[in-house]
This record gives sequence, C-alpha cells and structure tokens, in this order.
Amino acid sequence: MNMIARLVDITTLRVDAIVNAANKELAAGGGVCGSIHRAAGPELAKACAQVSPCPVGEARITPGFQLPARYVIHTVGPVWRGGGNGEADLLASAYRSAVKLAQREHLSSMAFPAISTGSYKYPLREAAEIAITTVGDELAKGGTIREVIFACRSTDVLHCYVVLGL
Repeated sequence: MNMIARLVDITTLRVDAIVNAANKELAAGGGVCGSIHRAAGPELAKACAQVSPCPVGEARITPGFQLPARYVIHTVGPVWRGGGNGEADLLASAYRSAVKLAQREHLSSMAFPAISTGSYKYPLREAAEIAITTVGDELAKGGTIREVIFACRSTDVLHCYVVLGL
C-alpha cells in the first residue's frame, strides 16, 4: 500500500475513484465538489440524485462520467463547530466510509481532497492528521486498495501533509 500527498487538481487524476467532499444532497456546490461536478458533466448530478441524501460520515458511489477516474465516491464531512461536537469522529467516519466503499467495489487506487477544510472550516492540520491516521488504519486491515493520493489544492495543504509524514 502506498499513501502519498501531491499538489494536483483531483479532477485530473487517473485513479479508480476520486473522493468528493460533498454536501448531504450530493448537489454541485463550490470548491472541490463544484470542480468535480463540472469536470464530470451533467450526468453526475443525475446519478447523485439517485443515491442522495448522504448523511455526514457516510459515503455513496457514482460513475465518474467524463472524469479520468472511473468512479466518484461522495462523502460528507462535518462542519467545524469548535471541535466539541463530535467533528473528529464524523470526519474519521467520512474517510473510513469512503475507503470501505472502495474496498467493497474492489478498487485499487483512490484520491482524497482535504475533506471539510474548505467552506466547512475544519482546521487543516487536525483534518490532515485524521485523514492520514484513518486511511492508514483502514488500509492496514488489508483489501484491494494499493494506492491513495491526498490531492492537495495548494502548497500550504501539501506542506501540512508532508510535515505529517507523507
């Protein structure tokens, strides 16, 4: 298994699945979610409507349509409310659910954005620690996933993952 962080637009990655930091309705939004919907084309919105809603901490899968990735795994992270409202457990659950869904589909590669760190305001360092630990723990259990890319949207995000050991 290989976990790496890269400065890259997640919509350009040729992996089995990219993960969408989605809202509960799985509707096109801003940030990564909006970019994924634009790159995948209008078919993605129709597919999302068939598998929504998606509660915080859970994941759903759709085809990737016009993306280089075969699938999009949509997961909903928590909105940051100060850290005392179960946000860490919910964020870990979002990462865990996405990995488990990829394993169930027998995928071998996937890419994650920094879930909840954009408009949901989760502090980057804490979110990256949860991402690395949770994904690493799931991969250590075995399964089909061989490569995980943490797709960083900026050098600041990449630096955070690198400092944490990726």
